[in-house]
Amino acid sequence: MFEKNLHIISCSINNERTLLAVSFCQYTEEERASQILQSVSKYLTLLIEIHPINNVRVLKAVDSCVRVQFLYPVEGRNASRESRLLLVSEDKYIEQFDIYVVAEEDHKVVIQNSGQLPRAKVVDDLVWAQWDMMEQRLFYIVPKGSKSTLKCIQFYPDENFNSILESHLDIAVNDTQLKLVNFGYDYCQDQDVASKSLNLQVFTSKAGGLCVCCSLVSDIPHEIIYSIYFLHKGYNKTFTVSLERTESHQLKEVAFMNLDYYVAAYLPGQFLHLLNIQHPDLLCYSLFLTGENARIDTLQKCSIRSPWVSAVLDCDAGSLYDVSISDSALLQFLQKSKQDCERLAALHCALLYFHHSEGLEMQIIRWISENLSTCHSFDPIQEFIIASLHCRMCPETQNLDKLLPYTSLHDWIGLVPGVICATDIISLPVLEFQNSKGFWEKLNSNLESVKYAEPHLHYHSKMLRREWHNLSEEREERRSTAYLRNIFENAKKVLSHLDTWDSEARLVPLFEEEDYQQQLLMGLMVAQLKDHLMRHLQYVGKKKIDQIVLDYVANLLNLVHRIMKEVWRRYQLHSCVFCFDERGSAAEFAVFHIMSRILEAANGMCMPLPPGFHTLHLGLGVRCLPLHTLLHYIDNGVLQLTETCVRKLLKDLDDTEQNEKLKFSIVMRLPEALGQKVRQYWNHPINANLIARKYVKLLLEKLGNRQYSRPIPERLSPVEFLPLNYLTNMLAEIENQGMHPYEKQDHVNARFVEETALKHTMTLLDLKYS
Repeated sequence: MFEKNLHIISCSINNERTLLAVSFCQYTEEERASQILQSVSKYLTLLIEIHPINNVRVLKAVDSCVRVQFLYPVEGRNASRESRLLLVSEDKYIEQFDIYVVAEEDHKVVIQNSGQLPRAKVVDDLVWAQWDMMEQRLFYIVPKGSKSTLKCIQFYPDENFNSILESHLDIAVNDTQLKLVNFGYDYCQDQDVASKSLNLQVFTSKAGGLCVCCSLVSDIPHEIIYSIYFLHKGYNKTFTVSLERTESHQLKEVAFMNLDYYVAAYLPGQFLHLLNIQHPDLLCYSLFLTGENARIDTLQKCSIRSPWVSAVLDCDAGSLYDVSISDSALLQFLQKSKQDCERLAALHCALLYFHHSEGLEMQIIRWISENLSTCHSFDPIQEFIIASLHCRMCPETQNLDKLLPYTSLHDWIGLVPGVICATDIISLPVLEFQNSKGFWEKLNSNLESVKYAEPHLHYHSKMLRREWHNLSEEREERRSTAYLRNIFENAKKVLSHLDTWDSEARLVPLFEEEDYQQQLLMGLMVAQLKDHLMRHLQYVGKKKIDQIVLDYVANLLNLVHRIMKEVWRRYQLHSCVFCFDERGSAAEFAVFHIMSRILEAANGMCMPLPPGFHTLHLGLGVRCLPLHTLLHYIDNGVLQLTETCVRKLLKDLDDTEQNEKLKFSIVMRLPEALGQKVRQYWNHPINANLIARKYVKLLLEKLGNRQYSRPIPERLSPVEFLPLNYLTNMLAEIENQGMHPYEKQDHVNARFVEETALKHTMTLLDLKYS
């Protein structure tokens, strides 16, 4: 210590801890007025060699305030003989001093050529500046008429500084006094500047987000206005918040905090607005909290700043805090939320902000299963699957996040109570750099995607749905055999790529069965997603893209299975769902309802389902639904008839009157190809009658418009029943012409039709047949 009772304004130490720069006020206004020698400067800036102590060099002796900031090279660099120091003057300029030191005996460090330190002007005529100490960047604003230009200078470890960004903002900055951010905190001066200057701060994110946050003056009492310029997206959002009635002295300036994935606008005692940086297009992805939900106990009554990501400085107490979103508090908020905008924002935050967490995922699935009917403007199952896939896949490959969908919504017309939002298109920033990595490369990638219409970059299932329907319903000519073979080969790769299901997974009785429709959809999704990624990620390589696509579709199927497993465990079900001799329980009905919603979500996104899903769904439907409802679900496509379930149904159920009704109703609805496979498992006159009818129908359809004028052959049947004799003789003649439709089932012929008709007739007449 060489002076006492100094009013320190700013100080900084170099990376090697050998030099100290300090700026302080020598006199107060009253003390200076009493001085006889008026030529003594009010402010002094010194450069001090730490060892030996008190070897001091005067850098500035002026009447304007000066802030000092040493530049820091990258971590791990060897000790350097050169230090660089920024001096920021209240007279609206910044200059850089290059300081060279020499080491002497006893580890002393002395400034070389201390009489004349090299210096260079960095910027002139600025009205606002912010220092990013973590990334060694200087953001500053230069006024241009009624607008402003934001610029950025990047300082490099072994190079001179470079101007790297320029962006025009529609912000009128008060230029009466320079406003500085993150250059230290002088309470008296900062309070004076704050009353005359705009509250503005720049935030960056690891994913290449660049936001300018500023609060605006409102003429209406109890109304707060603030704007967020999402420069990496090309638009600005201005929010107007109507506050609850409160005393004017309680209102404070909006504080902005950087949480990397979110920017927070915080007004103590009123609201906490978490604005999504990655996906700011829809307001429903931003959390707006009020009341107790917006309370940050430690930061309730203090002036705060965010010097870097996830950090907050209590300017009054000088305390620095880590700030993060609590997953437990977020889940509590999700569970008690009453509005869709809150639910969707909390769900999106939980899935994408906290990344992949097994425990958190399980609790979200539980919440979804309990709130399927409470969410009206979005499907929570769709949002869970799409957002989870985005979170799992995108960290693997650069720019993949711009190609894979992050949400199931295409628009959202809801409102956030108490908040009015206005969106304006702004010009994109201009970047000037060569071979720059890290943040600047990612920002440039974001800007390029905006130029090329970003919404169209995300994969969409519209084409997939059309192609799937065309192939499955054969509404156009069947594609080549090679094309279909490739599609089903894709499906086989996905199924073999699925995670090995452990013994616990068998808790859900999903069968690995053949499912033409679902395998066709899997294979088509692989093919179309691969084409989509190849158009935009050629530099990644075909092998890597193949792996990404297979992982994506396999993870999709695993997510559905994960939902099923959690639901199965919650309701404590077991494999008895495939015993049709008793009715289902309330728990089974609840699971059936959830499976119906999963199917609805899958249909909405044209998304494949795991093998055996439809069999399990149908099995629960047979146990839980009354017959007329079951048939209604089948007719409307909610339940799909599968060979596994129908075969078991026909074999296991006895032929009581009620079961006969069920079996007959199911058999009548079977597609022809499936019917030929499974009808043989039901040995019953009704089934034989149905087979005979279909046989006659097919024969007559094949006959077409051909005239049947051949003479009646000798009677085949000993029974004198002329209408039946005529029919069987005609069928036998058609068979003789080589028009047999049931070649693979020799037991079906004219004789079979005759015997079946006789049995059916005798049954109706209540006579005994022999």
